[in-house]
Amino acid sequence: MAKISKKMKSKAENVLSLLDTIYPTEDKCYLNHSNAYELLIATMLSAQCTDDRVNMVTAELFKKYTSLEAFAKADLKELERDIHSTGFYHNKAKNIIAASNQLINEYNGEMPSGIDELTALAGVGRKTANVVRTHIFHIPSIVVDTHVKRISNKLGFVKSDDPVKIEFELMEIFPEDHWGRYNTQIIAHGRTICKARKPDCENCLLNKECDEYNKQK
Repeated sequence: MAKISKKMKSKAENVLSLLDTIYPTEDKCYLNHSNAYELLIATMLSAQCTDDRVNMVTAELFKKYTSLEAFAKADLKELERDIHSTGFYHNKAKNIIAASNQLINEYNGEMPSGIDELTALAGVGRKTANVVRTHIFHIPSIVVDTHVKRISNKLGFVKSDDPVKIEFELMEIFPEDHWGRYNTQIIAHGRTICKARKPDCENCLLNKECDEYNKQK
């Protein structure tokens, strides 16, 4: 990893300070859940799907499947129907059943906190693992979702579409105690101001720090 320049560090401090002026500073999870396995499953469902849609689906899903064991024993075709509207339902259903069985057989139904153990679960990549680590175990992590990837590139913090590369680069740029906060605030910013289809650049508090905006001026 290349050494982070003083200019980049200063820019990161400015961005974090600006974000703090309008967004909450506590970590927030946008996926509804009441325990670790529900968050894991909700995050698996969120791949290529909005959090709002996932929350609509899990509101009924978690009433129907009330335990990890229930997911482990679920009928594949029935679970596919239950999660159909989240997209990619075949792979998601297969992975939910497989991961649930792994948790029961390998961890006695307890959620592991290690990144290697989590990513060894069926269908669990670093994003899903880091969501669980952040919101269940309160382990500082960078979660690279579509908002974090897109806006971090626009701001000039990274120049990559690779979520893993982005994750490690952002970990170098930002102090560890701001990793979760950056996730939460950038997601909020992406939903309200810096929308993918129609960003409100003129009214964006980050526009002076945004490489993409300043290139267009």
